Amino acid sequence: MKTNYTELDRRVLWHPFTQHTEWNAYEPLVIEDADGFELIDTEGNRYLDGVSSLWCNVHGHNHPKIVSAMKSQLDRVTHSTLLGLTHVPAIELADKLVQMTPNPLKRVFFTDAGATAVEAALRIAFQYWQQIGKTEKTNFVSLDEAYHGDTIGSVSLGFSEPFHRGYQPLTFSVHKIPPPFFCPPIDGYRRIKPNELEDAARRSEKKLEILLESHAKTIAAVFIEPLCQGAAGILPQPPSYLKRIRELCTEHNVLLVCDEVATGFGRTGSNFAVEQAEISPDLMCLAKGLTGGTVPVAATLATEKIFETFQGSYSSYRALFHGHTYGGNPLGCAAALANLEVYEEEKTLLNAQKIASTLTAALKQQIEPLEHVGPIRQVGLMVGFDILRHPENKEPYSPDDRVAHQAVMHARKEGVIIRPLGDTMVLMPAPAMPEDLIIKLVKSTAEAVKRATSEAK
Repeated sequence: MKTNYTELDRRVLWHPFTQHTEWNAYEPLVIEDADGFELIDTEGNRYLDGVSSLWCNVHGHNHPKIVSAMKSQLDRVTHSTLLGLTHVPAIELADKLVQMTPNPLKRVFFTDAGATAVEAALRIAFQYWQQIGKTEKTNFVSLDEAYHGDTIGSVSLGFSEPFHRGYQPLTFSVHKIPPPFFCPPIDGYRRIKPNELEDAARRSEKKLEILLESHAKTIAAVFIEPLCQGAAGILPQPPSYLKRIRELCTEHNVLLVCDEVATGFGRTGSNFAVEQAEISPDLMCLAKGLTGGTVPVAATLATEKIFETFQGSYSSYRALFHGHTYGGNPLGCAAALANLEVYEEEKTLLNAQKIASTLTAALKQQIEPLEHVGPIRQVGLMVGFDILRHPENKEPYSPDDRVAHQAVMHARKEGVIIRPLGDTMVLMPAPAMPEDLIIKLVKSTAEAVKRATSEAK
């Protein structure tokens, strides 16, 4: 008897970021297989993966070299802890990441997700200052609408109304500064003029400068998603903004932590977003694209200066008493190593840069003319645009209209998977995706948005 997976799903699963009243009202996609840049459901229908399986797929699904490396590792050891032991894949992957990332980053702490990489960075940044005698430095700074994950520490760093409402009693307070996109003269519902983002960045930088001048003695670190805030709705920053934040952190003796979970491995047009500003953070968080979208591995990289402060006798309790059972899992590390080999051998970064231009042209031709579309925001292969009832006066649709969700459903009929953030539509193609599929993705999205807005009240 054939299993009814839809019925079984509705009986036993609790999906993330999902209102199940809505989930139960329509037929879900049940994915059973994958091939290249497509996902395949239980009925054999194929769908172009337009969001890189939540921003993590790099080379398409089931890349033979990555799969082969994982199979080979399966024949050796699938898991061995890094607590009191070590293993070859973790050593080799850590060495590779030190080679790839900016020079001062020399130490790699493995976890298993972007949020846990951020949690490790929080612990390291806090403990670092305690161990060098700056015990008053216990506070943190992040951007408005920041998203750094869903564990309690990472939730504290961020704040987005739909994600964090009601959790304030569990979280700690964080200093907030507005990102450039929220600083006048930028108006988030119209096109950005060429100089406006730079001008707005100067205003945001000034807010941080004033904050640090008053509170640097109590601030441990500034956390930032460099060049682009992802879950905030794809909010861009100029590279000069990141450069200035690095200068201010250095000037005021505050650590800079760059969360490159979403922006790393070619997404913004460089290996890592910080490269475009020619800066190095004190701590860097990596995940998502690290394994090419296969199995969960994350890493927090630190400078040798920070690492050295954790050395001492056992009784000094200077060690980092933090970690996860599957941190540095051998199977995941083997997948990551193979992914990075493919990334170099197939010149994935060059392809990402090429298709970013294709994406820009397709967005201008297909999305920009649509009646109910607000500003198109693009940083490399990270794209967001708002779906609005009346863009000229900033009037949104009601959340209960679920217009972007309806667009998602229309896109599925065209064989394309997209996923919005509220009524901000997000496109996130894989860095290795070919140009013809980029064009298909944008064209299908445009048609889906057109249909959804024509049906809305």
